[in-house]
Amino acid sequence: MLEPLSAAHCLEATPEVGFRRILRAGRHEDRTTCPLRPQADSVKTARDVTRRTLSGWGCPQIGDDATLVVSELVTNAVRYACHTARRYEDHPITLLLLRMSQHVLLAVSDPSDEAPTRRQPDFVSEHGRGLYIVDTYSKAWGWESLEEGGKAVWALFRAER
Repeated sequence: MLEPLSAAHCLEATPEVGFRRILRAGRHEDRTTCPLRPQADSVKTARDVTRRTLSGWGCPQIGDDATLVVSELVTNAVRYACHTARRYEDHPITLLLLRMSQHVLLAVSDPSDEAPTRRQPDFVSEHGRGLYIVDTYSKAWGWESLEEGGKAVWALFRAER
């Protein structure tokens, strides 16, 4: 049996391997992927998949933080998917959960090339708090451009079992 990858090793390797290749990889007990439609109810679907997957992996203690972060990432992905010229069929929104040793990597890909930018949160406004929340509730976060266009935004969580 292979040892799970460390989070540092995975984050080091993902630019070389490419998120799209990870997203396309077959079913594996330490990986869950879920294609999402560019519509509002995809946020609930992503939360449900995240909570169910983490529970199945014996990591329910990070469920609240991870579902909050996935809600923000998927909301942004849906918003950007509606404002891009790329076809959804060629560049779908995809949720990825990857368990690595004592960490869980959560990533959401979308068809937009627009880089995520963290703004000073305006706690009165409906917008602008997403990356502040991602930064607050995850150990680390970042994003990668995808070879065929679009991007993947990821967040890392510590998940001791």
